[in-house]
Amino acid sequence: MTQNITNFVKSILDEDIGRGDLFARIQSPKSAKAIVGAKSAGVFAGQIYAIELAKEARLELDFFVCDGDLIDRGAKLLEVRGDDIAILQAERSLLNLLQHASGIATQTRRYADRLKDCPIALLDTRKTRPLLRRFEKYAARIGGAVNHRFGLDDCLMIKDTHLATIGDLKAFIQKARKNIPWTATIEVECETIETAQAAFEAKADIAMCDNMDVETIKTVVALRDKLSPSTKIEASGDITLENIDRYKTTRIDAVSVGAIVHRAVWLNFSMKMLNG
Repeated sequence: MTQNITNFVKSILDEDIGRGDLFARIQSPKSAKAIVGAKSAGVFAGQIYAIELAKEARLELDFFVCDGDLIDRGAKLLEVRGDDIAILQAERSLLNLLQHASGIATQTRRYADRLKDCPIALLDTRKTRPLLRRFEKYAARIGGAVNHRFGLDDCLMIKDTHLATIGDLKAFIQKARKNIPWTATIEVECETIETAQAAFEAKADIAMCDNMDVETIKTVVALRDKLSPSTKIEASGDITLENIDRYKTTRIDAVSVGAIVHRAVWLNFSMKMLNG
């Protein structure tokens, strides 16, 4: 994990510095300090990435907040120390990381807070920006989500597009059990009650109720209790802050919400150099 973060922040710095910082050709470096502050309120995230970025940029950081902390507008978030050239070179990369992660964590916390009084888990999805999945799922986790699968290699998800190529779902799942890791789960995306019934009869580990209304989901849950009590049920599709409360009465195990990542808005942070 640490090596992944190190490589990631190296790429970020390389993208911005490119063939060399033009300002560094003119100014001689001297010791300096800077403060990163919040211009908007929310949930702070990005600390472990900022720490690795600082190592690569030869900077020292002192945090006034930690991942997951609620922050107010005007709050001091961290102090940056090093030579002024290094601070200025890392400024935009550092702010981008923190603002992006904190935006996702803040959006996620809004959803997590709506579920805090019930046993339904909030899951993220694979609807992440290309090459940013680890980073964005980390931020969602800081905000209170539980990570769903990271990719095609850690859970066998049989979606509607897969079902179109499968004749006998039960036979397919029996074959899959012999060919995937013993610890890997099998999930079936169900758009209808009939597909859910087939998933239960095939003893899938998880049935996803995709874009089903609440009353249909309750029917699926009752069917699960009868046919395959060990199968977990996940609801997904157009779950919003305005309608998420409706799912609390369904007895499902989880909701997955892509919007906690792809509809998150960055928080507004800024850096100010200190005199002396």
